[in-house]
Amino acid sequence: MSTAHAPAHPPTPTGDQFIEMQQSPQFQELRSRLLRFVLPISAFFLIWYAVYVLLGAFAHDFMATKVIGEINLGVILGLLQFVTTFVITWAYVRFANRELDPRAEAIRNQMEAEAPKA
Repeated sequence: MSTAHAPAHPPTPTGDQFIEMQQSPQFQELRSRLLRFVLPISAFFLIWYAVYVLLGAFAHDFMATKVIGEINLGVILGLLQFVTTFVITWAYVRFANRELDPRAEAIRNQMEAEAPKA
């Protein structure tokens, strides 16, 4: 019978180290990259959603335009809202995996290396 060992916990940085890291160039670069992705994509999606809602509220005839059989523009634009959500999610995951996660891991590793040993 083997004995299970508790996983070793990495050293915990102090509050001062967290504050210092937040002011570091590598953390500022991480935040900047995140904001350069999130803000434009969020603005795009909110505008796209608002246009859809406004069209539904004020452009009834336009939204009721038949495209294929009984399928109208309102249904197609509504389904495109879902497609847009999935595309944005996919793009963010890809962006985070490629751009954010390696930088965040480097910051975490640096903080753990500089943390006081227990």
